[in-house]
Amino acid sequence: MHDVVEIGLGKPAQRGYHLDDIAIVPSRRTRDVDDVSTAWQLDAYPFRIPCVAHPSDATMSPDTVIALGRLGGLGVLNVEGLWTRYEDPSKILSELAGLGEDAGATARLQEVYAEPIHPDLIGERVRQIREGGATVSVRVSPQHTLALAPVVLDAGVDILVIQGTIVSAEHVSTVEQPLNLKEFIADLDLPVIVGGCTNYQTALHLMRTGAAGVIVGVGADEWSTTDTVLGIRVPMATAIADAAEARRDYLDETGGRYVHLIADGDLQTSGDIAKALGCGADAVMLGEPLSLAEDAPAGGAWWHSAASHPKLPRGAFGVAEEPLGSLEKILYGPADDPDGKLNLFGGLKRAMAKCGYRDLKEFQKVGLVLDR
Repeated sequence: MHDVVEIGLGKPAQRGYHLDDIAIVPSRRTRDVDDVSTAWQLDAYPFRIPCVAHPSDATMSPDTVIALGRLGGLGVLNVEGLWTRYEDPSKILSELAGLGEDAGATARLQEVYAEPIHPDLIGERVRQIREGGATVSVRVSPQHTLALAPVVLDAGVDILVIQGTIVSAEHVSTVEQPLNLKEFIADLDLPVIVGGCTNYQTALHLMRTGAAGVIVGVGADEWSTTDTVLGIRVPMATAIADAAEARRDYLDETGGRYVHLIADGDLQTSGDIAKALGCGADAVMLGEPLSLAEDAPAGGAWWHSAASHPKLPRGAFGVAEEPLGSLEKILYGPADDPDGKLNLFGGLKRAMAKCGYRDLKEFQKVGLVLDR
C-alpha cells in the first residue's frame, strides 16, 4: 500500500522516496565477484553492462557511441543534436567546453541548436557508427518523431529511442496530429525505447504500445531544472518500484511479454546504480558521469537534451570539470578515488556479490531498507 498523506483539506499526496532514502540489505549469502554477471540484453542485442548513455551532445558523438559499444554499453546519438546540424561541430563543442558560469551558456546553446537538422547528416552519422561495429541507437523527441522517422529508418538503425521529459501513450492535441505510439511502434520491425515516465499508470500504458523498453525518470541531477521550471520532481526509488509493478502486471496481462525498465535520474555513483537496479530497473541511463571521461566531446562540460529548448530550456549548463580518466576507467576502473564515481560497474558487480546474487534479474529481488 502506498503511503498517502493529506497535505491539506481534501488534497492527498503520495509519499515518494529517492534513491538516497534507501539502502541495500545483504542476504545470508555472499558470492565470489568473478561469478557475478552484469550482462543485459534488449531484444536481440546483448550488452556486457546495463548502461545506456543519455543522448546529450556533451557525452555522445559517433566516436563515443562506438567507444561505449566496444566497452559493452549502449551509446545513443541524439539525431536532433549538433552532429546532425553541423558537418563538424567540434569547434562548437570546444567553445562550449570553455564557457564559464557567467557566460550566458543557455543562450549560446539555444543559438547553436537553432541550425536546422540536415537529413543527409543523419545517414552519415548512422553509417559511421555502424562501420565502427557498435549497435546503432538514436534518439528522437516525440514531437519530431513522425517527421524524422522516415530518414532515421532509411538510415538503418538498430534501436530507436523516443525520449522527452514526459512521454505518454495518449497525447492530446487540437492543433496538430499527435503521435500515436501504439500505431507507430506496431509498424516497425525494430525495438523501441520510450519515456520518460514517472508512475505506474503511465509505465503500463507505454508498455501497451509495444515498446521494448520504458525510460523511468526525467534525467534529474544537480543540473536539471525540471523541478523549478515545471514543478515536476521524481522520487526515483518509488518511480522505479511502481514501474516494476506495472511490468509484472503487463507480464501477466500478455502471458509473458517482458518490457525492460531503464532508470534515468538521480544516478551519480556505483551505489546509485545498484540501488536503481535493486528497485527493479534492468539498466540505467547515465549522463553527467560519462561527461567526466577524457574523450567526452564537450571536454567535461555537461547539459541535458532539454537544456537548449528554444522557448523553455530545462537544464543548467554544467561548466567543464577535469576528467576523471578514460571511459573504460569510469566504467570498469581501477578506481583511485573512494567516492563511487569510478569503476561504476565494477562497484555494481561487487554489490551484487556482497548480496549473493549471480545476475541482474536475481538482483532485482534484493532486500531494501528505508533509513532516512
